[in-house]
Amino acid sequence: MVKVIIDHKPYEFDKEISIIEACHKVGIQIPHFCYHPKLEIAGNCRMCLVEVEGSKKPIPSCANNLKEGMIIHTTSSQVKKDREGVMEFLLINHPLDCPVCDQAGECDLQDQALHYGKDRSRYTEEKRAVTNKYMGPLISTIMTRCIHCMRCVRFIEDVAGIPEVGAIGRGEHMEITTYLEGAITSELSGNVIDLCPVGALNSKPYQFKGRPWELLHTDTIDVMDALGSHIRIDSRGGQVFKIKPREMEEINEIWLSDKSRFSYDGLLYQRLDRPYMRNENGQLVPVSWHDAIQGVVKKLSHTPGHNVSALAGELVDAESMLLMKRLMQHIGSQHFDCRTDNAYADASNPASFVFNTSLNDIEHADVCLLIGTNPRMEAATLNVRLRRGVVHNGMRIFRIGPVSDLTYPVTDLGNNIAILNDILNGNNMCAAVFNSAKRPALIIGQSALQTNQGAIVFNTCAKIAEKYNFIQEGGWNGFNVLHTTASRVGGLDVGFVPGINGFGSSEIISASHDGRIKVVFLLGADEIAPKLSKDAYLVYIGHHGDKGAQRADIILPGAAYTEKDAIYVNTEGRSQCAYKAVNPPGDAKADWEIYAELLRKLGYPKIFNNLADVRKELQKENIEFAENYTFKKRHWDPRMGTEGILNPEALKPYITNFYMTNIISKYSKVMAQCTQEITNVKVSHVE
Repeated sequence: MVKVIIDHKPYEFDKEISIIEACHKVGIQIPHFCYHPKLEIAGNCRMCLVEVEGSKKPIPSCANNLKEGMIIHTTSSQVKKDREGVMEFLLINHPLDCPVCDQAGECDLQDQALHYGKDRSRYTEEKRAVTNKYMGPLISTIMTRCIHCMRCVRFIEDVAGIPEVGAIGRGEHMEITTYLEGAITSELSGNVIDLCPVGALNSKPYQFKGRPWELLHTDTIDVMDALGSHIRIDSRGGQVFKIKPREMEEINEIWLSDKSRFSYDGLLYQRLDRPYMRNENGQLVPVSWHDAIQGVVKKLSHTPGHNVSALAGELVDAESMLLMKRLMQHIGSQHFDCRTDNAYADASNPASFVFNTSLNDIEHADVCLLIGTNPRMEAATLNVRLRRGVVHNGMRIFRIGPVSDLTYPVTDLGNNIAILNDILNGNNMCAAVFNSAKRPALIIGQSALQTNQGAIVFNTCAKIAEKYNFIQEGGWNGFNVLHTTASRVGGLDVGFVPGINGFGSSEIISASHDGRIKVVFLLGADEIAPKLSKDAYLVYIGHHGDKGAQRADIILPGAAYTEKDAIYVNTEGRSQCAYKAVNPPGDAKADWEIYAELLRKLGYPKIFNNLADVRKELQKENIEFAENYTFKKRHWDPRMGTEGILNPEALKPYITNFYMTNIISKYSKVMAQCTQEITNVKVSHVE
C-alpha cells in the first residue's frame, strides 16, 4: 500500500501508479493533452503539472509515480499559475478558427482553455503556419492546429504497429507527418481522430457535415466483423453521419477498425425500399407488402416442405434466424444453414465454436498458435491485443497458414494444415513450447474450417488442447475459434443448421440443380445466389439490391443494423443488443416483422406481436440469449469434429480485401477509395 496526501486528504493505493492516475481514481480532475491511459507516457504537453512538497519545481503528474508519504497539491495558486502559463504557450500559434473547426464542441483544447486558461494573450507576433499533410482518404489534416501532443504518433507506432507517422524538424519547425505524404495503411488509422485533442486530425468523410450538438447519439453494436465492438452512431434527419467507438474494455477497449468507423455511407446506396415480385415477363416490379407476402405464402402452399430451404448471410440477427427456423420447421423442412461459406462448425457443442479464452484475456497467453487466420484483417482490434501480448507480455506466436504482416513477430511453421498432425504427435518445435507453457492458446480461423478437412481440423485441435493442458482448472481455456461474420455464432446458438436429414449450404446448391430444392429463402445471403439453379424460386429478404436481389423472384426489403433493434452474438458467445438509430428507407421493415407476418399467414400457432415475444422465444431456444453483454464460460467437451489424419493442404487467405467484406462495405464509396489507394485494387462497381 502507498499512503499519500492529495489536496489535504489522505489516500491509500494498492501500488505505485502515476500521480494523474491516482487523482483520477479519487475523482480529482487533472487537465492533460499528451497523456492517454492507453498510450505510452510522453510528458511533453506539461498541462498536468502539480505541486509536490519537497520538489523545487512543479512536476508532470503523468510521468511521475506515487511515492510513500507524498504530499500533492493540485489546486494551489502556484499550480493555477503554471497551468495558465502552459495554456498561454499552447495558444500562441493556435489559429482562431473555432467557428469553422469540425472539432468545435468536442475539443479538449477548447474546454481546457475555458477552465484553466486566461482571458487574454500577451502574444502579438505573427502566428506560425504549417502545411497540411496528406494521410489518406479517411483523415483530413489542418496541421496549424497541432499542439504536438504526439498521441497520433504513439498510437500508430505502439498500438497499430505501423511506424508511418512521426515528427520531423525541431522546436518551432517541428511537424507531424507521414514522411512520404502517403495514406496510412493501418486498419485502425481512424482512431487518431478520437485521440487528437484539437482539430488537427478530423474525419474526412464527415468534414463540414454537421455539429456535435445537432446529432442524435445512439449506443449500439458494430457488425462489420464478429467482435461485436461497442459503437455510438451519430445521426440527423434519418441519416447516419458518424460512427465512433464506445469504451468496452472487455471487447474493443476504446478502439474501432476503419471499416466499422467509415463504411456507413454504404447504407445510402443500392438500398431496397419496397417489395418486388417478378412478373410473367421476368421483370421485377414493385408491389404492395400484402401482395408480396401472399406471393410467398402461395408458393409455399404449392411446394412440399422438403423442397424448401433457407440460407442466412453474414449480417442477419438472431431473432430473424429463429423465426425463419420456426417457419421452416412449420412447413416440414430441415434444410437451413447459416454457414454459407461451408466452414465447419458443430452447433451441438457450444464451446467448440466460440472464443473461449475471451478477447480480454488472450493477451495473457504465453504462447498462441494461429491456424488459418489473419487477425489483422479478420479482427483488427483483437490484433491489438495480440500485439500487446507479444510486445509487453512476451507472448510467443506460431502460425500455420499464408505469410502476412501482423505488425509483430511470428514464427511461421508453414502453410500446410497437416502440420497439426506433427504438433499432436510432438514432432514439431511448437509442441515443445506448448509443453512448457503455463497459458497456451490456439486460434482457429475460417480459412482452416472452410477446407474439406474442417471436421478433422476441429478434432485434431481438440486433441492438441487436451494433450498440452489448454483447458485448466483455474478457468483458463485456450481453445478459440475466430469468426469473421456477425451472424455466425448467433446462428449456431439458435441452431440454424441442418436438422435430421437436412441439407447444408453446399448440398442446397447442388439440390437446387437436380430439383430436390425448388424454393430458397436468402436471408441477406448474396454471394451464394449465382451458384443456385436458375430454375429455383428465390425469396430474398435483405437491405441491399445486390446479387441475391437481382436473382430473386420475390424481394422483401429488410432493415440494416442501424435501422432495427436486434441481438447479435459475438465470437466469444456474448449476446449483445443493437439499437435502432434511424428508420429504414421507404417501405422496408424490421426483419422480425417480416418473418412474424409470414408465420401468421402460414397458420403458425404462436403469434409474435412484438420484439419482446420473439426474445422470449429466443431464450427458450437457448439460455445464452438471456446473458446480455456478459461473457460466460461454456462447458468444455473435447468430443468434436471427426477422427482422422490431416492430409497436406495449403490454406488460402479468408479475407483478401479488408475494406470490402460485406454488403454494406461493398457499396461504401469511402471503402472503395481505401481499396484503390491503400490496397491498390481497382473498384468498378461503385460509382
